[in-house]
Formats: sequence, C-alpha cells, structure tokens
Amino acid sequence: MPTDTTDDGIFGRRFLLITIGACALVFLGAFESLAVTTIMPLVSAELDGEQLYALAFAGPLAVSVIGMVAAGSVADRIGPVQPLLASVALFIVGLLLAGTATTMWTLVAGRLVQSLGSGAMTVALYVLVARIYPPALHPRIFAGFAAAWVVPSLIGPFLAGVVAEQFTWHWVFLGVVGLVVIATVLLLPALRMLRAAAAERADRQAAEAAATGGPTVAPGSTTGADVRRLGWAVLVAAAVLAVNVSTEFSGWTAWLLPIVGAVVALLALRPLVPLGTLTARRGLPTVILVRGLTSAAFFGAEVYVPYLLTREHGLTPALAGLALTGGAIAWSVSSWLQGRLGDRLSNANAVQIGSSLVTVAVAVALLAALLGLPPVVPIAAWVVSGGGMGLMFPRLSVMTLAYSDERSQGFNSAAMSIGDAIGGALALAATGLAFTALDGSVGLAGAGWVASGGVAFAGCFAIALLAGVAAVIVARRVRRPEPSRTDG
Repeated sequence: MPTDTTDDGIFGRRFLLITIGACALVFLGAFESLAVTTIMPLVSAELDGEQLYALAFAGPLAVSVIGMVAAGSVADRIGPVQPLLASVALFIVGLLLAGTATTMWTLVAGRLVQSLGSGAMTVALYVLVARIYPPALHPRIFAGFAAAWVVPSLIGPFLAGVVAEQFTWHWVFLGVVGLVVIATVLLLPALRMLRAAAAERADRQAAEAAATGGPTVAPGSTTGADVRRLGWAVLVAAAVLAVNVSTEFSGWTAWLLPIVGAVVALLALRPLVPLGTLTARRGLPTVILVRGLTSAAFFGAEVYVPYLLTREHGLTPALAGLALTGGAIAWSVSSWLQGRLGDRLSNANAVQIGSSLVTVAVAVALLAALLGLPPVVPIAAWVVSGGGMGLMFPRLSVMTLAYSDERSQGFNSAAMSIGDAIGGALALAATGLAFTALDGSVGLAGAGWVASGGVAFAGCFAIALLAGVAAVIVARRVRRPEPSRTDG
C-alpha cells in the first residue's frame, strides 16, 4: 500500500532509489526507441535489409500492445513484481539479439522481443507507482517519467550517431544492457516490499475463502478473460501493423488495406480499453480517448515538421532538428511546472489547456505549410506543442490511477499505453498516405496564396489537426460524473 507520507518527495530518502530506478528504465526505453531511428539507415545498408526497413519500425509498435495487455492482466492479479522482472528480461534479450544480429531478419526479431518487453515494462512501472507512491506524489513522479522521455530526444540521436560512427552500431544496443540491469537492481527493495504485501494479501484472501467456503483462485492463474484480452491484443497488433505497412503498396491495395486495418483495430480495441472509451463516456474512458487523440495529433504531425523545414526551406537536418529539440525542452519544462503546481492546477484544466495548445500548434504548422511562412513559425509552433504535451500527459496518467482501484490499475494503465500506440500508429499511417497522394499535387498550388510545395505537408497537418480538435472537444468530459465511482 502507498504510504501517506509526502514530506520527502520523490527524491527523498524514502523514494530515492525507486525514483532513480524507475526513471532510468523509462529513459533507457526511450533512448533505444529514438536511437534506432538514427542508426537504422546504416544498419539496413550494412545488413542488406532495405526491404525490411519499415517493418523494423512498424513491427515493434504493434507488438508492444501485446506486452501492455499481458502485463496489465498479470499485474491486476498478482501485482507488478513478476511482470516488471519478466519485461526487463525480454527487453534485455531483445537488445542482445539486435546487438549481435548479422542479418536484418535477426535484427527485426530482436526489435520485436525488445518492444514486447518495453510495452510490458511501461505498464508494470505505472502499477508500481500506484502501489508505492502516495497519490499526492503522482504528478511529480509522472513528470519525472515525462522528463525521462524528453532527455533522450535531446541527446539520443546524436549519441547514437557518434557511437555508430566511432565504434559500431551494435554497441547502440549492447551498451544499454548493463544500464538496464543497474536500474533494475535499484528497484529491488521496492519489489521485495510489494511481493511481501502481495503474499500477505493472498493469504488473507485464502483464509477468508476458507472461512466462508467460497472458491479460491490460485495466485498467477490465467483466467478466460486474460486469454481473450491477449487474443484481442494480437488482433490489434496485426491490424495496426497492416495499416502502417500499407504505405509500401500501390494501387487499390494501398487504400483498402489501411481502411480494413483501421476498422479491425478499432473493433479489436474495444475489449482492451474501459467501456465507453470510443464513445467518450465521462471519466476514465474519456481520459484514455484524449490520450490517444493527442498522441495522434502530436506524433502524426511531428515527423513532418523537420521534413518541411529541410525540403521547403532548405535548412540542414541539424537546424531543422531545432524544432524537435525546442519541443522536447518545452515538454520537459511544462512537465516540471505542472508537477510543482500540484492541486493549484486541476487535472481537468491541465488536460484542456494542454490539448488546446497542441491543436493550435498543429494549426499554425498547417498555415505555415500552405502559405510558405518563414521557418521560425513552425519551429515556434512545435515548441508550443511540446509545452502542451508536457502539461497534459502527466495529468492524464494521474487521472488514470485516480480512477482505478487495485483490481484495475494494470488494465487501465495498459489501456492508456495502448491508446498512445494505436493513436500514433494510425495517425502516422494516415499522414503517410496523404503525403504520398498529395506530394507533387498542383491542384491547390495554382492559387497565388498557396506555397507551391506545401500541399502535401498541409494534408498531413490537416489530418493531425482533426485529431487535435477532437481531443479538445472531448477533453471537457474527463471529470467523473460521480467522485465515488470507480471506472475500469
């Protein structure tokens, strides 16, 4: 059970090692995700695997959903200890496979195993936070998680490039293994405490069942619901993968595959998220929906901001990267700020303000692409967008745990992560299709006020903007209708 003492803070003596270990695992997972983007062109060329380039990115994103669902189910039944240790083990095995790969297929297999572990690890860490930290400290620890994601975006690509150039790309994977082990060791005291608490709770439940003559369920046993959720997760992963790889096809297949994949993904998603998520039911369902929509708006547009700056404005990749760097810094600063504000800024207001900032930033990027505005405009817009994400994402995590009890913490944490993955994946697939269809189009370019090369980029930003507008509309429904009611 979480202690009610908050005097020490997340970096006080009571929580110091736990905070460092948990944030380190988040940091390392984020570093790997970003570093691979930098080195993949080199890797695919060396391993003669250009045909598997897209799969090396789309596959891990899809497979992570399976890890999220599995970890959430197990954590709800027996606690986060075993899912966390198992996810770390899978993450390490994936790193070793990818780091020692001599063929592209082996590297992709390593990436799939690694992502299976990282997806499960994220959910297990969220449940650990719920069981260890008092609710008053949740905004601060989630701000730490957000910062742990942002910092790698500042140093990860550059550091990975240096390692690959000066040594070999293999060390981008292998060099992380030892750090993962150290971070896990820092969490062992907390894991022992949770394991003891879980054993005590199981003994108490068994004694109560024996006294009443009721049925008992063995700790760790698999239920039919768990199996069904895993099956749906596999289907979601396959559908999301189909949507992402549809950009590799041409003709009618390129349009039919993403439509069918998106429909299947949404249908299979329903059992993996709280009831009413797709219809924006008040409370937890809308929290999960807003998370997915803002992920779609932000990540669907982000990949095209530096592309716009390099192709349309002639900026070097380093200068174009200033937009992402500025957004990452703003994300980190606003995450810290919302943690310091605490209850002075309500969770609902933080979500509404953050989603509005993201939406406005995407709209500005859309206008910049259409009108050929100076590059400082989309760069500044993306700084604002990062600030909005940093303000709202930690609070969405706080609300998810606040609306959960011990029996649903794993399921709801998994649902939140699944929303991130599916929202971003579907948006990237849609923007990819739009860019391919509109690139080189002259239909709008004939108008004097439209930039000749900005139509394709504007189409991508328009799709992201739709997701952002939807997030702003439904964000007003994140409050629960009844404070005493537990969703999940």
